[in-house]
Amino acid sequence: MTLEIAVKAAAGAPELLGDCPFCQRVLLTLEEKKVPYKSLLVNLSDKPKWFLDISPEGKVPVVKFDGKWVADSDVIVGILEEKYPEPSLVTPPEFASVHLMSISRQTYGPFIAGEKITGADLSLAPKLYHLETALGHFKKWSVPEDLGHVNNYMKTLFSRESFENTKPAAKEYVIAGWAPKVNA
Repeated sequence: MTLEIAVKAAAGAPELLGDCPFCQRVLLTLEEKKVPYKSLLVNLSDKPKWFLDISPEGKVPVVKFDGKWVADSDVIVGILEEKYPEPSLVTPPEFASVHLMSISRQTYGPFIAGEKITGADLSLAPKLYHLETALGHFKKWSVPEDLGHVNNYMKTLFSRESFENTKPAAKEYVIAGWAPKVNA
């Protein structure tokens, strides 16, 4: 059974995947679990009626489970883990609260909890991509080279097939998505 997921379309290119890290987190989970899905691209600047009917607050992502639309990436990922337990992406409790400094001292494997990717990695990957893209563009900032574990972690995440399949169509869409916030 193919799940339907409403996700953000790219600003100015409604036929392409946009820059929402919460949508990408859910898409990454679907990809890692090999769950078939169909993306419904939503122009958030001009929300269609069908979308407002299923998401009255106008927020993405929303996924259709058993005929009912469910919002909120945390809730969606929880349902996906329950309905599709293999492979498990549950983050062990001792790794549930992660920050960049813990990654910078990482010695236990390529991912937060070691050798196996978990939900924490899938949540962090899109945010790190936005950080790298937006701050690189607007502030000419990048993760310092002396934080080798952080840079390696990002390269590992960004090179995964699931990430390639779910990242925004182009970095310009991430930059466009952040432009009003940075200049405000």
